[in-house]
Amino acid sequence: MLSCENGSLYTGITTDMARRLGEHTSGKKKGGGNYTRTKKVLGVVYAEEQPDRSHALKREAAIKRLPRAQKLALIANRRTAG
Repeated sequence: MLSCENGSLYTGITTDMARRLGEHTSGKKKGGGNYTRTKKVLGVVYAEEQPDRSHALKREAAIKRLPRAQKLALIANRRTAG
C-alpha cells in the first residue's frame, strides 16, 4: 500500500517492490499507473508477501474493499508488530 501526497492510499501487487515503487514515483506515463502519476506517491506504508499471484490478487481485492479506517489499522498494526 502506498501513501500519496493528497492523503489517499493506493493498493496494488507486484513481484518486485523496489522496481514498482520506482515506476510509481517516476511520474512517467509508461509503467507508472494513472492514479499514482496524478497523486504523487510518498512511499510504501504497508506490504505483505503472498505465496503466489492468485493469492496476491485475492488479498489485493480484499484490502481494496476495506474502509479507510481498517486500512489505517492494518498499517498501524504492521508498524507495531514488527
